[in-house]
Amino acid sequence: MSEAQFTILIVEDDRAMRQSLVDLLESAGWQVEAVPRADAAENHLKNHRPDVVLSDMRMPGRSGLDLLKSLDAPHPPVVLISAHGDIPMAVEAMQAGAYSFVEKPYDPRRLLSILQHAAEQNRMQQDNARLKDRLRRLSGLDRLLIGNTPEIVALRQQILDLADIHAPILIRGETGTGKDIVANALHDLSTTSEGTFLALNCAALSADSFEAEMFGVAAGADGRLVAIRDGTLFLDELCACPPAIQSKLLRVIEDKQVLPVGATTPRKVAFRVISATNEDIEKAVAEKRLREDLLYRLNTMELTLPPLRQRRDDLGLLATHFLGSFARAYETDIPEMTPEDMAVLMSHDWRGNVRELRNACERRILQQHRGSGGFAAAIRTDDQTLAVPNTLREAVAAFERELIGKAIRQHDGRMDDTATALGIGRRTLNEKIVKLGLDKDALL
Repeated sequence: MSEAQFTILIVEDDRAMRQSLVDLLESAGWQVEAVPRADAAENHLKNHRPDVVLSDMRMPGRSGLDLLKSLDAPHPPVVLISAHGDIPMAVEAMQAGAYSFVEKPYDPRRLLSILQHAAEQNRMQQDNARLKDRLRRLSGLDRLLIGNTPEIVALRQQILDLADIHAPILIRGETGTGKDIVANALHDLSTTSEGTFLALNCAALSADSFEAEMFGVAAGADGRLVAIRDGTLFLDELCACPPAIQSKLLRVIEDKQVLPVGATTPRKVAFRVISATNEDIEKAVAEKRLREDLLYRLNTMELTLPPLRQRRDDLGLLATHFLGSFARAYETDIPEMTPEDMAVLMSHDWRGNVRELRNACERRILQQHRGSGGFAAAIRTDDQTLAVPNTLREAVAAFERELIGKAIRQHDGRMDDTATALGIGRRTLNEKIVKLGLDKDALL
């Protein structure tokens, strides 16, 4: 790792000393920012994370030691420097978490050595944190794509193999097989997971407003594609994309730039493209509903999700998982899975796949409020009397639970978006979640 890669924030009130440190570090290849006060440094660190902070100990107002103590963990290593240093001050600085303490006048080579070691250690700790977070997300893949059949085991491995391949990926699968879950997993497991995940329902896109919304407007807000910034663009229901928009998407994907409405200079964009469809995509191309050249840009790699009827051995495991989640959400006991229940699960064709099974499990839990019913009744969606509570208050509460729970799932737990979709304030939403005993984690 070269010194040229490192960034540093210098906090020094003496102008001549501050400039001397800037000259020293820049000549050594560091990227340097310098401020004269601890307060200015704290504000800078709210939006930037340098590899090292080098701060004077004694400054007007707050000292370098005060700055160190004010920083929330994890923060960059802090090296303190002072012309008035003594042993007690050095001990206090080290006990407060300083990486090192240097007295003025300093030896430039020794100072550079200390700063480089601090930067290297900080980078190593960040890499380890990212690795731990990646491993945590990997273990979570089993909870997202539940099952032990060869088809689902192979799918999980494919996702791991493709997560860091930034070529376009096309996900094929019937309605309810979890295409959106797979797209999110590919993003979350990638090295660019800190970027934005922008999901677009192609069927809902409007050709009239597409350019302004996605490309932006000159002298106005950035378009949504510009704001992704090294994240992922997820094109859902690809075959339903309006033809006029298909040509615009193709141009963006090929050129990696957009031209905001009213602008003369294009702007660069950087994102990975994942698309999904539940249709016969070759048929859509033959019928001229999908551009062939767009398909060739999007299907560099393909994933095909198995329908639930092809992984029936996972039915019991999936049903147990969903029953447990909804039982916690509705504060009730988990119903026992009887042989009759399993027979019903195994004999049903599950045209709606995992989504249909999830809904059936929720109805099964709602039935439990009435103390009756099994999966045979839960699957019969035309029997509307099964989930009706005894009183109006119970009915309203059950309706609110179902409506709020559905909104939370649709917006992936983003509470501001959920509140907006429901037409209520964030505070009101929080109060209802507490009152109704909803478990957000169990719903997701």
